[in-house]
Amino acid sequence: MHMNVAPHLLTEDRAEYERVLDEALSTAHARPELAGVGSRLTVAQLRAMTLNATALVTSAAASEYDHFVKVREQNRASVGVRDPDAHDHLDTGSGAGVVAIVTVMVPVLAGAAAVIFLLVGAVLHALAPTVAFGATLLTAGLVFGSLAAAGLLCAAAGLLVTALRNSPVEVSTGGPPAAPDDELSRAREAWRLALLERGILPFLRDALAATPPDPTGP
Repeated sequence: MHMNVAPHLLTEDRAEYERVLDEALSTAHARPELAGVGSRLTVAQLRAMTLNATALVTSAAASEYDHFVKVREQNRASVGVRDPDAHDHLDTGSGAGVVAIVTVMVPVLAGAAAVIFLLVGAVLHALAPTVAFGATLLTAGLVFGSLAAAGLLCAAAGLLVTALRNSPVEVSTGGPPAAPDDELSRAREAWRLALLERGILPFLRDALAATPPDPTGP
C-alpha cells in the first residue's frame, strides 16, 4: 500500500518516515500505551492507517522537519560550492602532470644523448686523436650529461614540492566537513524523535483507543 505524500514531506524523506513508523510498531510490546496492538488492531492495520494519515502525523513535527530540510540544503549547497574548486584543482593537476612528464623526459633524453655523444666521441678520439670532431662530441656529451643531472635534481625538487603541497589538502578536506555532518545528523535525529513522540505514537494510541477489542481475538 502506498503512502500519501504530505504537503511538507519531501519524497526523499518518505522512506525515513516509514522506518520510524516500523521501529515504533516493532517495539509496541514495550510501550504500555500501545498494549492494544494485536487485540484491537493488528500491526499491519496500524501501519496502513498511519501511512494514510501521513500529512496529519508529520505535521506534529513540522518545525523540526523544516529545520532538518534547511540544514540539509545548506550542507548540499556548501558541497556544490566546493565542487568547482575541485574541478579547478583537477585542471591544475592536469597541467602539472604535463610539466611533470616534461621534467621526467628531459633528464632521460639528455642522459641518452650524453651516453651516445660520449661513446661516439671516445671512439673517434681513440681512432683519430687529431680530429677535432671527436673532442666536440665529448664536450657535447659532457654538456648533455650536466643537463641530465640538472633535470634529475629539478624532478626530485618537483616531487618534493608536490608532496608537501598535497599533504595539507588531504588533512584539511578530512576535517571541516565534520561540523556540517554533525549538525545534519542532529537535525535528522531531532526530527525523528519529534516525529515519533509527537506524531506517530499519539496517532497509534488514539487509533487503538478508538477501536473496541476484537471479541474473536485472543
